[in-house]
Amino acid sequence: RSDGLLGVLAYQLRQVCDWPKWRTVWDTLAPKLATDANLGSPFWLLCEPTTAEQQLVYTRRWAAARFEKIQPLPPAPTRTQPTNRRLRIGYLSSDFQEHAVGHLVVEALECHDRDRFEVFAYSYGPNDESAMRQRLRAACEHFVDIAWQPDDVAARQIQADDLDLLVDLKGYTLSDRLSIMARRPCAIQATWLGYPGTTGASFIDYAIADEFIIPADAASHYSERIVRLPHCYQPNDRKRIVAETLPRAAYGLPEHAFVFCCFNQTNKITPDVFSLWMRLLGAVPASVLWILESNPPAKRNLLAAAQRHGVGADRL
Repeated sequence: RSDGLLGVLAYQLRQVCDWPKWRTVWDTLAPKLATDANLGSPFWLLCEPTTAEQQLVYTRRWAAARFEKIQPLPPAPTRTQPTNRRLRIGYLSSDFQEHAVGHLVVEALECHDRDRFEVFAYSYGPNDESAMRQRLRAACEHFVDIAWQPDDVAARQIQADDLDLLVDLKGYTLSDRLSIMARRPCAIQATWLGYPGTTGASFIDYAIADEFIIPADAASHYSERIVRLPHCYQPNDRKRIVAETLPRAAYGLPEHAFVFCCFNQTNKITPDVFSLWMRLLGAVPASVLWILESNPPAKRNLLAAAQRHGVGADRL
């Protein structure tokens, strides 16, 4: 159906910052959010001008259509557990490699109390043989590569491991395999870290967040029950090596300018946010904006947009 392709087009137009064309596509898509189930991945909606309620309504419908034919696994045989058994926690992701999520989660895995928890990692991403991959392997007592296993085989493997909790780290980001979770290999399933939106899926019981990611008044717009960590839901690796700082000239930055910066992907830059940035540059004459050069069309479009705001190209 063409609606799904329009969803892809809206997202790609955001990637290249072609906001006039994006607006035309979005004006066509937006009225369909309340009724359609085929407007594309909910991930693409996170940067669109939608409310949390709209995202939940659409995502529930989209998830129901995506997972409707997947049946839960038959219940596993009841086992007698020893009284001193540690809680078994499994983490499911394709990002156990040289990846942003890998960098975020690695020390959190290392810091699990091994007297209380037995840690499983189920990896379906590539083995890039990086130092990060090796460190992630060492951080888990059980590192299970399911990259080449079909979803039903992987789900039975996870069920056989008799977990107490299975945590998805992907949500609807690239190459997710929530279809494994849809088979209910674990009685309690949660989502965390990689995707801050609702999954809208009946088989995800909890979303792990904090007060900033999911404020109290937004909890009703999640299909999951919210578990809030006390400070911040995002771990960071304290052992990560910081590169040596180079002189400004090496980065192409003016020596004495005030530097505003944003290294997000370009699809996260909205026309309103960019307009605000241009007003800031206008209010601070000796300043520049340092942003990620994501792709050549985005660079051209952002420079043209700056000039329409009366800001010279040399300020970006």
